[in-house]
Amino acid sequence: MNYHKFQKYRKEFFLAAFLYLIIFSGQLLYDSIPDEIYAVSGQEEGICFSSVPVTVEKVQETIPVFHNINQTKDFTLTCKFLNWIPVKEVSVHVVEPDYVIPSGIPIGIYTKTKGVLIIGTGKVTAADGLTYDPADQIVRSGDYITAVNGTAISEKEELVNFVNQCGGQPLILGILRDEAVIEVKIDPIILEDGSYKIGIWVRDDMAGVGTMTYVKKDLEYGALGHPVSDADTGSMIELSGGTVYQTQIVGIVKGENGSPGELTGIIDYKEKYCLGDIKENTKTGIYGTVNQIPEGMKESYAEVCMKQDIQKGSAYILSSLDGTMRQYQIEIDDIDFNNKEENKGILFHVTDEKLLNETGGIVQGMSGSPILQDGKIIGAVTHVFVSDATKGYGVFIEKMMEH
Repeated sequence: MNYHKFQKYRKEFFLAAFLYLIIFSGQLLYDSIPDEIYAVSGQEEGICFSSVPVTVEKVQETIPVFHNINQTKDFTLTCKFLNWIPVKEVSVHVVEPDYVIPSGIPIGIYTKTKGVLIIGTGKVTAADGLTYDPADQIVRSGDYITAVNGTAISEKEELVNFVNQCGGQPLILGILRDEAVIEVKIDPIILEDGSYKIGIWVRDDMAGVGTMTYVKKDLEYGALGHPVSDADTGSMIELSGGTVYQTQIVGIVKGENGSPGELTGIIDYKEKYCLGDIKENTKTGIYGTVNQIPEGMKESYAEVCMKQDIQKGSAYILSSLDGTMRQYQIEIDDIDFNNKEENKGILFHVTDEKLLNETGGIVQGMSGSPILQDGKIIGAVTHVFVSDATKGYGVFIEKMMEH
């Protein structure tokens, strides 16, 4: 290859690399700007995205569209790079200021599944001495059995009764799978003792410990910041109902790098310890209504802060680990407006020495602990880094307030 050809190819290479860098940077900038935001009435003229190098310009007003939080009007912003290159349009929903009581109290969570949840299948040794897998390729983990032979069921005991009384005849199972209802046929296996099995592992309820995030004036609450999921299937639970209870934290397993810690609590299921119900299980938490302001909560309201108003830097977590409500210092490292996972918009790390000494950072059971900044509630703790217990994610409070 002669010198001139080398120069030509080198220029083409650098030009291609430069164009790729421009496209990549443009896409990165586009993705860092939210598709839509809420803005508090009276503050909409001062909207800016401090973490993104763009200016904003109001370009269009639209007719009112009413959302779950009080809606007044909508308009559109154009975001420009270097004050002249249009990058993205953002839909703005103007709302009245909203206030909630930040909670931080630990709660016991009891849920009933919508049908009987299949957590796995297994092999069965039959009366003939051979091993069978009657449910293999017929049902799968995460399915819900909602009926047997046309009769609705909601508890595993009902399923067991149908199997015991089948007389060896095939069973038709009504299955809820990915929001669709299907029917499958399964042949029970007779065992040496004359009983029958279908090789399915199931459960119809579950319990755990989490943290309540907030309570509204009308006593509606939000908690957890992430869904109640099954530990075996990893899927979000379809609920038929549930209850939240007072709980007492009796132990803390400290988190370490590679091993997340956890809070251990005692749940007393007596009626007098019932705090309220669970109406919804969603990607951003559980929601319902409490009977009254739970004991241990200070009835002090905080304004709901919109995501574009959150600043990198100092904030704190409100949580009760030993029966005393405390504020624990954290540092917000990043704010991701368009994270595909709704409950990972806030990235932070723990700086509070007391919390680091007690728990090692964020531990299981702290999910739902409210995050506050400048006296406003901005989100809730949702996840801990398995590789680093001092780091965690939070969900924007406005995402929780949509429910």
